[in-house]
Parts: sequence; structure tokens; C-alpha cells
Amino acid sequence: MAYSERIKDFGRIRDFMRSFYVYGFKGRGEYDAKSPRSYDNERRRVESWLGDYMSFRRDAAGKKVFLSVDSRQIPGNPLYKAFKAKSFTNKDITLHFYILDILAGQSALSAGEIIDRIHRDYLSRADAPFPLDESTLRKKLQEYAALGLLCTQKDGRHLLYRRAQEEPSLPAWADALAFYAEENPVGVIGSYLADRLGGVPDIFRFKHHYILHALDSDILCRLLLAIDGRQAVELTLKSLRDGRTYRRTVCPLKIYSSTEAGRRYLLGYHYRGRQMSFYRLDAIQKVTPGRGEKKFSLYLEEWGRFDGHLWGVSANPEGRLDHLEMTLHIGPGEDFLLQRLEREKRHGRVAMLDGQTCRFSADVYDAAEMLPWLRTFTGRITELRCSRQEVVDTFYADLRRMEAMYGGDGHAVQ
Repeated sequence: MAYSERIKDFGRIRDFMRSFYVYGFKGRGEYDAKSPRSYDNERRRVESWLGDYMSFRRDAAGKKVFLSVDSRQIPGNPLYKAFKAKSFTNKDITLHFYILDILAGQSALSAGEIIDRIHRDYLSRADAPFPLDESTLRKKLQEYAALGLLCTQKDGRHLLYRRAQEEPSLPAWADALAFYAEENPVGVIGSYLADRLGGVPDIFRFKHHYILHALDSDILCRLLLAIDGRQAVELTLKSLRDGRTYRRTVCPLKIYSSTEAGRRYLLGYHYRGRQMSFYRLDAIQKVTPGRGEKKFSLYLEEWGRFDGHLWGVSANPEGRLDHLEMTLHIGPGEDFLLQRLEREKRHGRVAMLDGQTCRFSADVYDAAEMLPWLRTFTGRITELRCSRQEVVDTFYADLRRMEAMYGGDGHAVQ
């Protein structure tokens, strides 16, 4: 297979980049798709985009290549380059310029008039034959109308096409685009617009910059469109444990994004299971839009009740709740702890017991999800109780192990 920087199937390059560069788990000998030469072609393609951000290590299995990025040193997400390497045919690029040139004025033309002008003004002067039929042109016109490049209007039985209105002045939006491209979940759109400026101001840096999720931008965009259109979707998913591919038909409702790790999930109503379910975006390979969902508003109401007891993305299918209470000591001048509790309590409750003691309580589907957050109050907790005793036991067992690790006797923590 001849090497080309351009790609047709983004799903394949997404899997390749994750397995070999993002996670860094695999080497050349573990490439199980096609042949080793296919691995070399994919590697060269990725290196043409990300050569400045690559590093490697060696272990018993051989050389492992991975991405090494310091968010303090980069003005923009380098993974967006993968989306800008989509392949196109000679006919695609030729029709692009023909159509936009013919419709450069204010006139609106039908597909038949456009193809007549293409044959008269362009193809009649070409040295080599260029077969083109009206059906191919109509498909391209419909594609451009869906993208917003063209506008349509009816004239009797004819559908007329014209160029969309000119865009606003992008230079005035340069700072906004620079921020949007890195901060928004579908920032790749801002990156495309910024390319028209020849670059954006290098003025932003992000402490928590989850650049890896740029690879899911196309999946996220399709899900957001389905939510906006109140459509059911069929998800093609690949298990992150065993690689098994399976499908689920759901009504997409909300996108959840972890503030701790940046991982994103779709929450949807699973028709067959008749329940709310979460799906990791990096496990979704394809989103196929389906029919309109007439019960969308009812599912949103059900989501409101369901979300009222979520801490993360774990839910008890039986609806059982864990009750957790944490009592904290707050010293003089430590009002910031109360402010933090109020800011981070989610669906929990905060109550002052006296001038230096407060209690946080919550009823959630899975209290074990709260453990990483609870540990951030180590040294302030005077009492921790939970209806699932194993949650409390795990919390104190972790503290004992940490104490032993750093030189204690492992018995001071009660």
C-alpha cells in the first residue's frame, strides 16, 4: 500500500493513534490489522502530523512510541491535524471550485443550469475527458447545502442553489477562536476557522488540558446533533476490555465530562434495557442517526430524577441509594473549606454543627465513587459514616497503607 498523508477512514486512524501513541501499550509486532507494512504506513502518516510531539521507550517487547506533550509549551491541540488530513477525489476538488466559481455572484441556479455551465465554460476547454453526470452534481450540491456553504430556494418545481452570505470578519474573533479551539469540547471547529487566519494569538495556556479527547470530536458532534434534533441513534461500540464490537440503540440525552480526568460519557435511554445507561465516548466507534423520538421530553424528565443521586457515572440498576456522612473540623480562618464544600457538593448537603464543625451528607447510587474526593479532606475528617460499611473500611485501609508507606506503624489511623 502506497503511503499517503490523507485518510479516508478516521475510525481506523483513531484506534491506531490511541493504541500506539496515546496509551503507548503496543509495539510494531502487536499490530493485528492487515500487515506490518500497514503499520509502517500508519506510523509515517501520524509522524507527519505529530513528529514534534513523539517520544519512545524500550522494554522486553521492543520499542514503544507515545505522545509526549507539555501543555505549557503548545499554543494549540496538535491532534486536530488528524481531522484535517481527510482524503478527497479529483472529482471532489474539481467540483468544489467549479460550483463556487459559478455561484460567485448573487444569482441562484438549478442543478441543470449549473451542469450546463460546467460543460460549456470548463469541460469544453479541457484536454482530457472528465465524465460528469447530473446525479453526481446533485449529490455534491446537497452536501454543500447541508454544510451551509449553499442556500436553497424553490422556484416552481425547480430547486435553486446560491452561495451563502459572506462570513463575518474572522480577525475580530481571533482571541475568541484561540480560546474556543482549546477549551470547547468540539474545539476542532474553532481550529478549522483559525486556520483561515493563518494562526491565532499565542496567549492562552491551560493547566488541565485534556487534548487526547480531540480524537472523539466527530463522535461528540454527531451525538450533539442527535440530541438537538431529538433523534434516537444506533451506537457501534468497541469494548475497551476485550475488543468486542457490539451495538446499542439509545435516545441520547446528555454529555457528562469528568472534571478530574476529562473523560467524557454519553448518557442515554437504552431502549432494550429500559433504563438510563452511560457510554464512554472513546468506546464509541460510530453513531448512526435514527428516527425522531416523540418521548424525548419524558426521557428528559426521567433524567432529572436519575441525575438527582448521581455522583459520577455509576448507577445502581435497582435504584438503591448509599447514604454517606462526613464530619469536618474547620479551624479559624479556614472558611475556604466551606466555600469548597458548597462548590463541589453536587447533590449533597452541607450543614454547620457549631462554629468549627460542619457535616456533609449525600444520598448517591455508588458512594465508592466519592472516595477520591473524600481523600482530599484527609486531616480534617473527624467522622466518616456510610450505609455501605465497605466504603468506610476502604477509606481507612488506604490511610493505614499510606501511613505505613511513609514510615508510620500503620496503626495510628482509626
